[in-house]
Amino acid sequence: MTRSLQAVAYTRSSTLESAPDGRRLGLETSRGATPRGVEDHPRFFAGFLTSPQVASAGLLAVADVAGARYYQQQLRSSLDPVVTGNGDRLRFESFSGCGGVYARLDVLAAGLDGGEVGHGTTNVDVNNPLREALSRIGSDDPLHLRVGPDELAVTTLDGPVVEKKVPLPDRWLRGFAEAQVTAAGFDLRAELPAAEAVRFLRSLPRAGARGSSRGVRWVVPAGSVLRPTTRPVPGAVCLPGPERLVALQRVLRHASALRVYGPALTGSAAAASAWEVVLPGMRLTLTLSPEASRGFSGEGGVLDALATDEAAEDAELISVLLAWEPRIDVGDLAAASGLPAERVRAALVRLGTSGRVGYDTAEAAYFHRELPYDAERVERHNPRLRAARDLVGAGAVVLDGNLGTVTAQDGHAHRVRDDAGVLSCSCLWWAKYRGGRGPCKHALAVRMVRRGAVSGQAEVLVEGGAR
Repeated sequence: MTRSLQAVAYTRSSTLESAPDGRRLGLETSRGATPRGVEDHPRFFAGFLTSPQVASAGLLAVADVAGARYYQQQLRSSLDPVVTGNGDRLRFESFSGCGGVYARLDVLAAGLDGGEVGHGTTNVDVNNPLREALSRIGSDDPLHLRVGPDELAVTTLDGPVVEKKVPLPDRWLRGFAEAQVTAAGFDLRAELPAAEAVRFLRSLPRAGARGSSRGVRWVVPAGSVLRPTTRPVPGAVCLPGPERLVALQRVLRHASALRVYGPALTGSAAAASAWEVVLPGMRLTLTLSPEASRGFSGEGGVLDALATDEAAEDAELISVLLAWEPRIDVGDLAAASGLPAERVRAALVRLGTSGRVGYDTAEAAYFHRELPYDAERVERHNPRLRAARDLVGAGAVVLDGNLGTVTAQDGHAHRVRDDAGVLSCSCLWWAKYRGGRGPCKHALAVRMVRRGAVSGQAEVLVEGGAR
């Protein structure tokens, strides 16, 4: 797995301090993107939290995921959460080290008081002493929140005094992108009231608990409850690796509802799902990959969007029109860009692959943010995409109506068939996943040629073996 070290620098460590008018929570920011360009330590908010206990618990839950591995737990992870100011809310995001759990705390306008919310995205320091201090907050006494350096630090900044270097795996970056694409295909499947939400979540096994099941489960909505089922019956929701919802335990006492999102199940295969706890002025959401051992990075949902020059050009145009909106309106972007809505959506998917947009299941809409990483590596280091592009230039696929014949170097021919826009293949990848993890490299190469991703090409050479 390809890794690099990401340097994250802060003016000082984040702290929770006592003051005459209450407590003060200072969250220090690193280098990040803003409407004014890249800034070393942007400032997004200075005001009060309306529900300090809830916000502290939610922030700790996001930090829990950032520091966790739910698969191969002996390996540790330490990734600082990402914070985005969207003008009317603050979003705190993280991704587990194993690449299978995405967490986001949305602190909405009702959760903030007395300050304007800025625009931009960066890392935020959540260190161990701060975590211990936040866990001890036991009342809703006034809590002042500052995201970014205080005014004095802004004017006297001599340089960072706290620096961390953390491993940044390419599959972690790809997973961040894939989680957004996956969530865009979800619908609301169930909503439980507070009491039932607490009962259900507390009944789930915890990681390492005696007798706990670490496999895939399904639940089916029945009125205001979720009932377990042994198979994916109509209307069921997949709960893959239920112990991965343990971070939600942080906020259960404050929950007013639990919302469950997922795709329409079409077979017995495991599927991703999102679990959102509704809180006073906030929402905490965990999105789970289809299996605990299967990170989002291999799902392949972004490959079609990455495969065409048209999507790249559209994404460049759409990116100019983004303005850190908390809710991106596809219709408005279509009108402003002159593109049809379908191409705008494809452009947003492509922007998601570089971390430039996220997806909010509660509002069924994308939002603008810029991940503070070299996320363009997502495309360069995607093995199937790389293989398909390498193959497009050297010659061995013949297109014939709805059929493409792809000849590998060993002489074995793979047949790619088009059935109402869905490409299937005779390769081992398709036989194993049946399209459940995106297109194989053969189908992807055929699609590239059809869409004219490489002009003048009629044949594609595919490196040996299915991927």
